Amino acid sequence: MTRQNFIGMVISTAMQKTVKVRVQRHFMHPKIQKNITRHKNFLAHDENQLCSLGDIVRIEACRPLSKMKSFIVAEIMSPAKTWVDPETKEVKR
Repeated sequence: MTRQNFIGMVISTAMQKTVKVRVQRHFMHPKIQKNITRHKNFLAHDENQLCSLGDIVRIEACRPLSKMKSFIVAEIMSPAKTWVDPETKEVKR
């Protein structure tokens, strides 16, 4: 049996070993025939705290780790775009 997988963007890293991931889905409205976008936020376990804000990640279902957390970060598909200031050597997003 395969596990449930979603692809989404990291929108919060404020918690320890936990990230908030926004997963969007697109569908056609049955009457209006217009594309509609809906989203849902999932809390996912990030053991090594490798995710940063704006990363695109794949999350995978697992046993419940807490009241709200039932997913783990399986892989970071594309890291967030960052820019390093050459003068101050500061990383900017």
